[in-house]
Amino acid sequence: MRLVTLPGVFAPISDSHMLADVLRQETLRPGSRVLDLCTGSGLLALTAAHRGVRDVTAVDVSRRSVLTVRLNARLNGVRVRALRGSLFEPVPGEAFDVITCNPPYVPAETDELPRRGPQRAWDAGRDGRVVLDRLLAEAPAHLRPGGRLLITHSSLLGIEPTRRALTAAGLEVDIPVRRRGPLGPLMSARVEHLEREGLLRPGQREEEVLVIRGRRPAADRVASRV
Repeated sequence: MRLVTLPGVFAPISDSHMLADVLRQETLRPGSRVLDLCTGSGLLALTAAHRGVRDVTAVDVSRRSVLTVRLNARLNGVRVRALRGSLFEPVPGEAFDVITCNPPYVPAETDELPRRGPQRAWDAGRDGRVVLDRLLAEAPAHLRPGGRLLITHSSLLGIEPTRRALTAAGLEVDIPVRRRGPLGPLMSARVEHLEREGLLRPGQREEEVLVIRGRRPAADRVASRV
């Protein structure tokens, strides 16, 4: 896969590739519908398109990200619909077989999300869950029966609140992959804030990064709001 990243667009890092590896193992068919939120350079959308999915949508709040996805789709000879907006706002009333998201999850000094600049790709409120919690609340209504939600997640944000939210929405939850390692550069730069907020123990310099999968039962038990 050929991938370029325009200046100011979040480039794929290890958790992006971890999610892409999980997506490659998912059951996808040419007629499947795939949505990638917080798409950045479009890595996940292109991964789905390369697997032969003909209906792939990528969404990001960044204009440059949308341009980057369109450029990468052309470079790779695949079709991806790239839309600008926040999470599901550009796709009202639509449902998908797979929804992927590597959301902003780095805790910040304020709950107000940045309106511009590259930090939009990682700042996520004081507890790191501002974007994540909205995603968890809105995603189930956009899943087709049997559809799956795949998200990257840091253990510093608390895994159980995420599991409970998805379970309460009627989704079946599992963790297909998890990896422990040192804090990345963005988390490392905010160690004092993480300790102050109780997200990191004093002296702790590791986190676990994982992919959480929520599956809507094929026999629909989710009250669709679409």
